[in-house]
Amino acid sequence: DVQLQASGGGLVQAGGSLRLACAASGFTFDDYLVAWFRQAPGKQREGVACMTTRDGSRYTHYADPVKGRFTISTDSAKNRVYLQMNSLNPEDTAVYYCAALEGIYTIEFCSIYEYDYWGQGTLVTVSS
Repeated sequence: DVQLQASGGGLVQAGGSLRLACAASGFTFDDYLVAWFRQAPGKQREGVACMTTRDGSRYTHYADPVKGRFTISTDSAKNRVYLQMNSLNPEDTAVYYCAALEGIYTIEFCSIYEYDYWGQGTLVTVSS
């Protein structure tokens, strides 16, 4: 049974940090394009960061609002993907989702693909 389980959300003050985790069961992240999305109240879901592995190298892509502040990474041994979020601001408040898509894709377009699997979401609230 394939599942994604996101965790790590919470309440943090502006300027603080959080690390989200996404655990996979039933498949290996290394074979997938993996991504973090977020959806703020009243707004459309948007891509935040994504990662793919090709020929042994990892490639990442970030949305402009989070570049330099967020980092996506993976722990192959634990089959987990992380999103380290630093310098958080109230505009980062949203439900964050992890997603996975099997295959090789152009990473710069990772926010527009139809993903195979989604985690349940974890709420991040940044207070001012």
